[in-house]
Amino acid sequence: MASGPRSSSRARKVLGSAYAFSDRWIRLRRDTVLLADGQTEIARPIFEYPDWVDVIALTPEFNIVLVEQYRHAVGELRTEFPAGAVDGAEPPLMAIQRELREETGYVSEDWRRLGSASVYPAWQTNRIHSFLALGAHKAAEQDLDEGEVIRPGELPFADFIAAVESGGIELPALQLAGLSLLRAYLQRSDDPALAALRQSA
Repeated sequence: MASGPRSSSRARKVLGSAYAFSDRWIRLRRDTVLLADGQTEIARPIFEYPDWVDVIALTPEFNIVLVEQYRHAVGELRTEFPAGAVDGAEPPLMAIQRELREETGYVSEDWRRLGSASVYPAWQTNRIHSFLALGAHKAAEQDLDEGEVIRPGELPFADFIAAVESGGIELPALQLAGLSLLRAYLQRSDDPALAALRQSA
């Protein structure tokens, strides 16, 4: 199986595009595409989202900062990492620093980039960028958007991992990917400040 991005020479020629829906969060377009055989055209729906960001924010005591909010699509109150969308040309790091502060009131002066990936390349255009924030601490009150109801809280990181592995906390799949990126980051890092974290991750 091939690894890494495929050659751009395999890109298909777009014969036309039309938008069916557009708002501040998502645009739905349909492309008419000429396939490699030069004969077949198919119309493909594409979801244009802004890039997304999330963070595993840890206090000096290695408590993880989490948020709890109602997610209407699944009709449930969910526990998640602080996360959000990149605004326009905003750098992903600046976006997640803003989201952490707005959703929780926490800030950090020690940020590590864990990685980024396409969210769902069959249908979506965006990427998700995952970060680690160390030494996170409460510095302000929440600054939520109108209609947002978010409850922040802390949990010892080892207890959080146990809850995820037992199913007590069901993270969104994208945030499970961020947790996997954290584990890979810890394996290749020799930073002594992360020694205790390696043991619990």
